[in-house]
Amino acid sequence: MIHTNWATKPTLDTVTCVSTDAKKFLVSNVLTVGKTYEVKNETEEFLFVVDNTGKVGGYYKEYFQ
Repeated sequence: MIHTNWATKPTLDTVTCVSTDAKKFLVSNVLTVGKTYEVKNETEEFLFVVDNTGKVGGYYKEYFQ
């Protein structure tokens, strides 16, 4: 269960949110356009960042730059 310690893991990178226009999911309540987020883990399709709630969440890479 590697995901249980992502919040305390060192930051891999920082990314800036460029869009919250999601087709299927509501992300505008946890991501803010123009805000920089800490990347805790990354896969081919997702970035796992510390979002506005203070918890680690997985989001499509298309929301970030």
